Amino acid sequence: MNENRSVFALDGITGMLVATVLLLSILVGLTVWGIGVQNSSAKNFYDIKDETSIKMIGSKEADHIIDVK
Repeated sequence: MNENRSVFALDGITGMLVATVLLLSILVGLTVWGIGVQNSSAKNFYDIKDETSIKMIGSKEADHIIDVK
């Protein structure tokens, strides 16, 4: 019989708490990063030049978009 059992072993309560804290910290980190990306892209305005010369096929988007900043 296995006599080496412990409630606080890494595969018991401690392991569950470590995994939960790790997953929650990853969730918080990705959320903060996502909010930062959303804020930076919301502040990046752009303008379109020569709207009438944009072709449906064969026109590059980057040629017509200007960052206003």
